[in-house]
Amino acid sequence: MTEDSTRRRFLRAAGVTGVAALAGCSGGGDGGDGGDGEATATETSMDDGDGMTETETESSGGGTRLSWHAGGTGGTYFPLSNEFKSVVEANTDFTLNVQSTGASVENVGNLASGDADFALIQNDIASFAKNGTGIEAFQGNAIDNLMGVATLYPETITVITLADTGIETLSDLSGTTINTGDLGSGTQVNALQILEAVGITDFNEQNASFSQAADQLRNGDIDAAFVVGGWPVGAIEDLATTNDVNIVPIAGENRQAVKDAASWFADDTIPAGTYTGVDSAVETVAVQAMIATRSGVDESTVETVTAAIFDNVDELTIKTDFISRDSAQDGMSIELHPGAAAYFDA
Repeated sequence: MTEDSTRRRFLRAAGVTGVAALAGCSGGGDGGDGGDGEATATETSMDDGDGMTETETESSGGGTRLSWHAGGTGGTYFPLSNEFKSVVEANTDFTLNVQSTGASVENVGNLASGDADFALIQNDIASFAKNGTGIEAFQGNAIDNLMGVATLYPETITVITLADTGIETLSDLSGTTINTGDLGSGTQVNALQILEAVGITDFNEQNASFSQAADQLRNGDIDAAFVVGGWPVGAIEDLATTNDVNIVPIAGENRQAVKDAASWFADDTIPAGTYTGVDSAVETVAVQAMIATRSGVDESTVETVTAAIFDNVDELTIKTDFISRDSAQDGMSIELHPGAAAYFDA
């Protein structure tokens, strides 16, 4: 199976929130970069309904408000983004407006339209979007204004089920009901990539957030769920405290098939004891989380925000084993914003 064939069908574009934002980039539009491509962040964002743009100076605090799009509240993107918010606001004059979203694909659309100034996305989704390939939402619709800031940590693929389902291997997923993640999310893309790579085609697909998937498992509405995020994922932690869970490994021939089908997957392991009742390490695969921005955000803004985060990583509590200035370009899949380049090249 070729890499192109595994990427071709993975997003059902109809109804995806991010696609509506992507539409603003088609037909020769500039994707929200501003008239000359050099506009500042305060000039390029869209009105949020109260007469202020997302990045307009707030009258109360005197700082500049930046829109930062994260992910679902049950994953890692949202709490980590709020830690970034605290660090940035403590060390700059900027205010970050952190929003919960459907994550990677939706976030790319929001960057493209100018609704977001910064966002967390997966490195594979970033590459698809920038090059106009990979998934239906981006085919022939490259997001030219998408730019990289920094990579952060491995995003582990976790296939979670309850112990009493009897699901022990990926092949046991055939004929089951699976939550593949929010419609349009990087989780859904990865889940469908993996299922196709290992030959699982007979399943019922559900689409919901990590937290909703945990409730669906508790209620018996689904048999398994894909979760993509740095361990430990809060929704899985909560589920494991009330139910006996099983993490399905992606190992051996299945792991090799997944990596052969899509080169951005890398080996990963969920350590023993990460979740209650999971006493042995579980082999799986991972992609990479990253911070992205758009070309219309002012260079000095991006440099200042990047410096605030990476000069103060000791103030973070989430994924601290991975986030550092030294590793912040590992796995970077798209062109750096000049502001980020100025920081990392200094």
